[in-house]
Amino acid sequence: MNAPLPTSTPDATGASPVMAQFFDAKARQPDALVFFRMGDFYELFFEDAQKAAAALGITLTARGQHGGQPIPMAGVPAHAMEAYLAKLIRAGFKVAVCEQLEDPAEAKKRGSKSVVRRDVVRVVTPGTLTEDGLLDARGANRLAAVSVRAGGAAVASVELSTGEVECLAVTVAGLASALAALGPSEVLVPDRLFADEAVSAALKGAGGFVQPMPSALAEPGASEARLKRLYGVETLDGFGQLSGAEVSALGLIAAHLETTQAGKLPALSAPRRAGEADVMVIDPATRTSLEIERTTTGSRDGSLLAAIDRTVTAPGARLLASRLARPLLDPAAIDARLDAVAWFCEHRAQRQRLREALKGMPDMARALSRLALGRGGPRDLGAVRDGLAIGEAVTELFASLRDPLVQPPEEVAQALRALTLPLHAELAAFRALLSEGLGDELPAQARDGGFVAEGIRPELDQARALRDDSRRVVAALEARLAGESGVALKIRHNAVLGYFVECTAKAAEPLMAPPLNATFIHRQTLANQVRFTTVELAELDAKIAQAAERALAIEIETFEAWREAATGVAAPIQAAAQAAAVLDVASALAEWADDVGATRPVVDRSSAFEAEAARHPVVEAAVRRAGEAFTPNDCRLDGAGVGAARLSIVTGPNMAGKSTFLRQNAILAVLAQAGCFVPAKRLRLGVVDRLFSRVGAGDDLARGRSTFMMEMVETAAILSQATPRSLVILDEIGRGTATYDGLAIAWACAEALHETNRCRALFATHYHELAVLEGRLAHVSNLSLKAKEWNGELIFLHEAGPGPADRSYGVQVAKLAGVPSPVVARAKQVLERLEKEAAGPANLDDLPLFAAVAEPEAKYGPSKTEEALAALDPDGMSPREALDALYRLKGLMG
Repeated sequence: MNAPLPTSTPDATGASPVMAQFFDAKARQPDALVFFRMGDFYELFFEDAQKAAAALGITLTARGQHGGQPIPMAGVPAHAMEAYLAKLIRAGFKVAVCEQLEDPAEAKKRGSKSVVRRDVVRVVTPGTLTEDGLLDARGANRLAAVSVRAGGAAVASVELSTGEVECLAVTVAGLASALAALGPSEVLVPDRLFADEAVSAALKGAGGFVQPMPSALAEPGASEARLKRLYGVETLDGFGQLSGAEVSALGLIAAHLETTQAGKLPALSAPRRAGEADVMVIDPATRTSLEIERTTTGSRDGSLLAAIDRTVTAPGARLLASRLARPLLDPAAIDARLDAVAWFCEHRAQRQRLREALKGMPDMARALSRLALGRGGPRDLGAVRDGLAIGEAVTELFASLRDPLVQPPEEVAQALRALTLPLHAELAAFRALLSEGLGDELPAQARDGGFVAEGIRPELDQARALRDDSRRVVAALEARLAGESGVALKIRHNAVLGYFVECTAKAAEPLMAPPLNATFIHRQTLANQVRFTTVELAELDAKIAQAAERALAIEIETFEAWREAATGVAAPIQAAAQAAAVLDVASALAEWADDVGATRPVVDRSSAFEAEAARHPVVEAAVRRAGEAFTPNDCRLDGAGVGAARLSIVTGPNMAGKSTFLRQNAILAVLAQAGCFVPAKRLRLGVVDRLFSRVGAGDDLARGRSTFMMEMVETAAILSQATPRSLVILDEIGRGTATYDGLAIAWACAEALHETNRCRALFATHYHELAVLEGRLAHVSNLSLKAKEWNGELIFLHEAGPGPADRSYGVQVAKLAGVPSPVVARAKQVLERLEKEAAGPANLDDLPLFAAVAEPEAKYGPSKTEEALAALDPDGMSPREALDALYRLKGLMG
């Protein structure tokens, strides 16, 4: 019977030299799966192998023994490593990649028993991915870190694949919204913070893999030292007055990068700082409710982002998503974005030419990041070269705009300056270097060779000539030696002597006598031939033997020089990549605005919300695909209660469009403050500092929270955080409890929003009793979504108008939903009785609610009378048979 496989990694005592290397790597990365390179495979051992085999569905084998037990082993091919790596990362694993750092032939030079040197070259985690095959090209992959110091909090983030670094100073209560806006793949958290309930709650809504970190790594002193090493600076003053929490959060990221990147320094931009006063706060529940970037099912399709995205580049798509996720609060900054969109709306021909040019734009920022981290290849250099060339072509498109009246606005002009190479001498020189030096057909890896153009390195051309055309080179030398000596000779080759000169014994006599014997060195005499060599031939022999290795070595050396040059101009390359994304977003939003008839909003510091003929962009796109028209609606609110009501009570039947109406107005605020045009005839918006949405039911069973409990938790957050500049949309507050309780809660919430929060709010409800608030509170109005009955059918008009709804039409909606007709009929009876009773619900006990169960009409399916009637064949019956059938039917009816 086989011994059981070990379930934990044993120590290295008595291990072979190769396994000792594995133990060393595992000891340094105990919480990671170690991908241990052995030739053409990455092998995993012990518990790592067992976990990987289960997660990847690969075979678990064994290799030798350790401690008297077989060593579990599993492996994946090196050429397919990325696919397996992606699957493990998605499953929540960290992976330490332990590479061979030398060729086996080099190891043998140290002795026949020498082991190839290996070491961990990187640790792969969800937030540190850089390979295209592991990333969503149109989505960000952020590594975030959280810190709380002296009552203040901060969230830092890095997009390692592009080098973007951000830092946001927030309150502890604002952590959830900040993390939700970033949507990180991985969050670093000092372990001491897990005891903080507010931080733990924020992390639960972050959505990324949470990585605990030793709290010592978040100490400001140590964090500052790591940041200085990361950026190669003597002081952090150039980054502004960073708070202790910001330094700690950035320091956590620096510590994680030091560990995972094995000492390689990424090309990072300076931290871009922001505060809660710079962006609209959107909490996780609101973000989910409005489906800004993802639908409630997690799909991008059907989201607001998907509806408006017309970008033609991956960086542009990522920038648009970032802007939607974090709308601005500064009207001047918003107007700068809107100016760019408006300009492209007016200059359609220019927009189309730009979009056509940008379609070929590669992802320069991600290519640069891989180069800086030593993971890039010639194709990444090619991406930078081609991207700069396209950028230059883009600037030429605008060069013809001489008229000052048609000059692009500042956001566009600034982007064009970043792409204009003559303004950036170092960048222009680097682009020229790549244009001249890189070939057309580029391999993925430098070790594959063949990417350096001819004429760049003479020694490379010579090595290639020897490698690729050695026969011609040898023939040329043979002809020259024969001509110089006057002897009929041949240059031949064998495995023992290599290349040699051969001639007959009689012809060899001059070669063995002065002065030719100084050139021709005797090697071997056979029966009929004599063999010689020359210094030149011996050197040629060695060169030909080493030509392939030499050519590859020169190419790798050239690649490394170019890679270093790329990191030397990282900042202008990143600026050019960002500029191209800005142009893509502005022109794409103009394209979308033209497609759907969107208009420029007016965003100011008032308390107004004035939307005229507004539409929901996602719903409108869906109904258009179905060949139908979307009904636009107006909405007017004013936090000051001057131009319009502060709070509108929205009533109307289910399916009439209340939720769509509520959401579309919230989405207008997101779009406008993100710098987009809006699907409305007109919108005037006083900046919204916080956006809240409580629309739709949901629960959190894992935390023991019912639908009603979740509703109350989210409502509590709104009532405690909404300010006079906020916009709140609420739907059906209080519906999850008893009628009187629900009505009381809804009434009190409406009063609080109006009197205490004093924010702009849309409050949808089925409690028609709330309509009386219009007469009791100074700044409340009633709105209703209209419906009408026609020939017994309910028709939804989807029109919002003043005044409360006359009734809910709930029974009619039940009928439309397919509720069995006996149930609908009984519901009508109950409703009629309730409406007749003056006391209404207080007399429910008087209703014979269960009496109808015994009645035949209340049963599901046809009655006996209906069955008998269906069995009749009137056309085949005589008058007498028809009369008899009528009497039988009468008898069945009793």
